[in-house]
Amino acid sequence: MSLAKIDELRGLIDSLRTEYEKFDAKGNAVAGTRSRKILQDIKTIAQDLRTSIQERKREKEMLGE
Repeated sequence: MSLAKIDELRGLIDSLRTEYEKFDAKGNAVAGTRSRKILQDIKTIAQDLRTSIQERKREKEMLGE
């Protein structure tokens, strides 16, 4: 599950680069809006991953691993 999330993050980062280049180089305001949305999606997925990692760590600690 986590590897799929990491792949999703990679795709979002690639999309962010494309949209941000449109915003920065061409002054496309809508691309700026899309960039902000992508960043929010990245933040959400990163937080989900962080939570998942922490839960797995706690489970291992409880099992004495």
